[in-house]
Amino acid sequence: MRGVLLVCCLIPLLVSTACGARVYRPGAAGQGDGGGASRVAVVPKALGFDFWERVRLGAECAAERYDGITLHWDGVTSESDVSGQQSLLQNLLAQGLDGLVYAATDARALAPVTRTALRQGVTVANIDSGTTPQPPEVPVFATDNVTAAERGTELLADRIGGSGTVALIEFQPGTNTNATRVRGFHRELRQRPGLELVARQSSDSSYNRALQVTQDILTAHPDLDGIYAANEPSTLGAAEAVRQAGRVGEIRIVGWDASEGQVRALRQGVLTGLIAQDPFRMGYESVRATVDELRGASPRFADTDTGARLVTRENVDSPSVRRLLEPDCASGTTP
Repeated sequence: MRGVLLVCCLIPLLVSTACGARVYRPGAAGQGDGGGASRVAVVPKALGFDFWERVRLGAECAAERYDGITLHWDGVTSESDVSGQQSLLQNLLAQGLDGLVYAATDARALAPVTRTALRQGVTVANIDSGTTPQPPEVPVFATDNVTAAERGTELLADRIGGSGTVALIEFQPGTNTNATRVRGFHRELRQRPGLELVARQSSDSSYNRALQVTQDILTAHPDLDGIYAANEPSTLGAAEAVRQAGRVGEIRIVGWDASEGQVRALRQGVLTGLIAQDPFRMGYESVRATVDELRGASPRFADTDTGARLVTRENVDSPSVRRLLEPDCASGTTP
């Protein structure tokens, strides 16, 4: 069904007759308000990342299963653009929404937006990252970041032999996702007395920034043994720095997410392991639950762990990992 959705979005005149749900994205011409359809907006932390593109596919796959739903997908271009996301969400609420599914770029800064939406009677769900405080009626559809981070750090420790120096590349202090992934890393690190954390830097969720800070770390710590990178751009930037330094195979890197570039680096031996989330399921389950809640048909509108698994060169081609990396709405490979 993914191909049908793409056609519907590119040719808006066919939306109302070819699809169960109308799907609107930035820049498409001729987009109306969907008439009497329920309007649900899905807003990622930023557009342009492989992770969020898979969230979009899952969200559209879920929306296509309903009649009378208008799905609006939009976002800022940088995960650090907190004020931009605030403005976007406020504009969407001003236009009128029935449901809002979004990933908060900053836990505290976005909390007022959630409160405004709830006062307007909008059904709200968070994906990937919630707010502080998190209203009890607003579920979070996300990875159990602490547990997954512990498992990833365990893999890193094992692959460097249980002792050595490691660096942490986080991505956006102030978000719940960053905080929980760092917490899980530190929790496992305390169980590994042979490991010493010698550097901690933020990539600001930017590939170029991750490349730069990793280069600086390698200069300051030429005997570094391992790197834990907490999201996609952090992992890719760290991998490129290690590649340029000629240290592939010497420095072990475990990173979050599983974009095509990351999987390629894993196959090449630049990366040791990936903590692969299920962004497709995140988008799918959050939209499905939100629409069911809107229609009074939700059996459980509550926090949902959307899962994660460790991917290595040894298991990257297994059927279960391939299904995770290549979800397919058309063939029924859905959560």
